[in-house]
Amino acid sequence: MGSCFSKPKPVELKIEVVLPEKERGKEELSASGKGSPRAYQGNGTARHFHTEERLPAPHPYPGAQDCVEAAICHVKDLENGQMREVELGWGKVLLVKDNGEFHALGHKCPHYGAPLVKGVLSRGRVRCPWHGACFNISTGDLEDFPGLDSLHKFQVKIEKEKVYVRASKQALQLQRRTKVMAKCISPSAGHSGSTNVLIVGAGAAGLVCAETLRQEGFSDRIVLCTLDRHPPYDRPKLSKSLDAQPEQLALRPKEFFRAYGIEVLTEAQVVTVDVRNKKAVFKDGFKLEYSKLLLAPGSSPKTLSCKGKEVENVFTIRTPEDANRVVRLAWGRNVVVVGAGFLGMEVAAYLTEKAHSVSVVELEETPFRRFLGERVGRALMKMFENNRVKFYMQTEVSELRAQEGKLKEVVLKSSKVVRADVCVVGIGAVPATGFLRQSGISLDSRGFIPVNKMMQTNVPGVFAAGDAVTFPLAWRNNRKVNIPHWQMAHAQGRVAAQNMLAQEAEISTVPYLWTAMFGKSLRYAGYGDGFDDVIIQGDLEQLKFVAFYTKTGDMSWLTGKGS
Repeated sequence: MGSCFSKPKPVELKIEVVLPEKERGKEELSASGKGSPRAYQGNGTARHFHTEERLPAPHPYPGAQDCVEAAICHVKDLENGQMREVELGWGKVLLVKDNGEFHALGHKCPHYGAPLVKGVLSRGRVRCPWHGACFNISTGDLEDFPGLDSLHKFQVKIEKEKVYVRASKQALQLQRRTKVMAKCISPSAGHSGSTNVLIVGAGAAGLVCAETLRQEGFSDRIVLCTLDRHPPYDRPKLSKSLDAQPEQLALRPKEFFRAYGIEVLTEAQVVTVDVRNKKAVFKDGFKLEYSKLLLAPGSSPKTLSCKGKEVENVFTIRTPEDANRVVRLAWGRNVVVVGAGFLGMEVAAYLTEKAHSVSVVELEETPFRRFLGERVGRALMKMFENNRVKFYMQTEVSELRAQEGKLKEVVLKSSKVVRADVCVVGIGAVPATGFLRQSGISLDSRGFIPVNKMMQTNVPGVFAAGDAVTFPLAWRNNRKVNIPHWQMAHAQGRVAAQNMLAQEAEISTVPYLWTAMFGKSLRYAGYGDGFDDVIIQGDLEQLKFVAFYTKTGDMSWLTGKGS
């Protein structure tokens, strides 16, 4: 989309509120393996790279005895553009008719199991109704995020005007397909201090980058390092389900990383990047050389700077341990949430049935005001108030008072004193890029890493993706923006990997996010920063609405729909 018009035209953005359904020479990457399994000792802690224990990927159709075939409908039962969920022996398939051809695919989105029959079929792709993942109906391949896996594609034949589908029983039960991936060729342990691709950060961007490299046939060494003690996990879920355990949040099992030779280094902090010598230095002194580097360090939560900030039971939500501790301490107690953005409001919603009381402190007049506007923010605020959440708006925390070292009261600048046994701080985040300040890799005035459409930094061979980057958004006149969405991190990770392999890919995905609170799901598509009008369709009070966020003379958009 562009903005070359003689007259300014409005921007449209869309939000939905609905009920959820339960990159030659040295710079080139070689094809010879450089990886080796190893462990090293740093600060008394043994750190392990996992490359051994290769597990073969199962073939989706092991044998004829594993298959089931049946006539499932007449050719005239479906019109072009229709989808139907049909039974096939051991499970269900999604039957699609498009341009006169039938296709049979897995019927559930591999991301979180949404029924794809309730999604949207357009231009040979079906889009998930919950989180917007997009699948090619001819191949089943995942083409837009979020998520990691693709759909199984089943055999279809037409005989005597009947549609027959043949499928593997195993595939019918799994309802997900991991793309064919290369494995790491590991010659010897002599290369333990060097790698081919180093990925700093193990969120969605880092993981998708690693997986995309393997999917594209890259068989050299990949090292993925993270500050976390856990392999890659679903961080956005922390504030929506605070008692979720690390194994429940894991994006891939540990066996997956071993099978495909993606080495995962946990509790590893990179403190310096030497771009001239292509080397990363870790906090414990370990040095790792690289050929290509992806920077995906994410962000760090802002903390309170008021009097008493050192008292116990004041949290930011960064890890599963943070979230789990909040739930444990909040049970039957008084909770204060500082910040009425997405994280704060998700935490408040989750704790209402567990805590004795939940209060929200916010500097703005309404929750989500800068992001969703006053009218939508006020409607959502009312929903929270109806669920016993108390709001203290247009104020901030001046002091945290303790009793025996533990939080007891939160004092506001408005002079109000709120009882609190637990305080959760959700007042934004800053890019975790301090370690790059002397590296020669450009940072902007706010600490973000500017990249081009190929996710390339100012340094050849160094890419960046995820929450810590600003990138040119095509339909905002290539304005450099920061969009810290989970879905966007996936897409940026893939583009970075493709360009490490000199495929000349560009970022083009439409930003999308979602949240769920009190049984309602809010979905936001586009980039609405700086909107100057909001057009509401539907019943805002009943939270069954579509909101269009517009900005005169700018062709960006955002939407909203409720049911």
